[in-house]
Amino acid sequence: MQEANRLKRLPLYLFTIIDKLKEETSKNGIDIIDLGMGNPDQSTPRHIVNELCKRAAGGENQRYSRSIDESEIELREAIAKWYRARFGVTLDPSSEVLPLIGSKEGIAHLSLAFLNNDDIALVPNPAYPVHFNGVLIAGGVLHNIPIYEKDGYLPDLKSIPKNILKKSKLLFLSYPHNPTAAVADGDFFQDTVNWAKGKNIIIVHDLAYSDIVFDNFKAPSILQAKGARDMCIEFHTCSKSYNMAGYRIGFAVGNSAILKTLAKTKSYIDFGIFKPIQYAAIKALTGPQTCVKDTVSEYKKRRDVLVKGLREIGWKVPNPKATFYIWARIPDKYSALTSMEFVALLIKETGVAIAPGTGFGEYGEGYVRFALVADTGRLREAVKRIKRVLEMET
Repeated sequence: MQEANRLKRLPLYLFTIIDKLKEETSKNGIDIIDLGMGNPDQSTPRHIVNELCKRAAGGENQRYSRSIDESEIELREAIAKWYRARFGVTLDPSSEVLPLIGSKEGIAHLSLAFLNNDDIALVPNPAYPVHFNGVLIAGGVLHNIPIYEKDGYLPDLKSIPKNILKKSKLLFLSYPHNPTAAVADGDFFQDTVNWAKGKNIIIVHDLAYSDIVFDNFKAPSILQAKGARDMCIEFHTCSKSYNMAGYRIGFAVGNSAILKTLAKTKSYIDFGIFKPIQYAAIKALTGPQTCVKDTVSEYKKRRDVLVKGLREIGWKVPNPKATFYIWARIPDKYSALTSMEFVALLIKETGVAIAPGTGFGEYGEGYVRFALVADTGRLREAVKRIKRVLEMET
């Protein structure tokens, strides 16, 4: 039985290989410190968990969820209120807000909603994999825009050939950026919106890490740019800000016509979000936000420990302003290896698992990504183990 050709177009999923390496290393008696997947390890705040449990006990909340139900109406209003407080952006809850079963689901379905077989999606590379995998699964045409360290990992939109632009329908952006941790300011978004005028291109901004910021940096929303609502939608999630990754709840906001088509697509595929999870999200967005500050504070401690530790053992890594990732060049000593080869070496020799840059696209080659999803004690232990590899004879 042959799988669909569109699945054959997908790049090799390197994280499956990493999982096998971790399993083999663990069987050899080596303790695994897993800094590969961006899976938040901190607990969901107690007031959110309590709301989930309370609502789950009610039989009326255990049925299929519909967009006209009170829970989703309240959730849309909570999202709009949160956006106004967070970014000064006013949204119509009924038409400019769409709850999702996690932002990843929404991003994938957006490509399905808008791309025909000859339509092009513009995707900066390296990127969060669903930005390009969603395009390929939908049968669209992928055009990678290389982004480079020297440019702050911002795309040069003016470099895109005219013949590509003519067929382009979507442009994906994400700042703060996964995997590079790069950030963008309001001027970048305004320039991007100005560039898009008259091109009939939907700008898709993934803002999953808006709250995970350090050193007084504030991540802007693209919807703050003048004219953005003409062609932009923005995705967000409760996974990172509130440590609700397993709950699978996110949302998209912005252009009402785009969201209407996305909602239409979803209506054929899913039955909405489990109502108790919707109520938990409402509690997260409208409740005390000190829990977010505490989460960010913990990530900052971890960032500082890992960056300092790696620099002390001779690995020159950047000090990111946002996200819970560190994106680093492979140490000079091992620069002849591919990112996957270096990650495999690190796992086998030390039990420290990180992500290869090529897991995020071909232009991630030569880099690796650390996820700050272990406490400071484990991070210090990881540094000690990595030091042994850096001191090994080659």
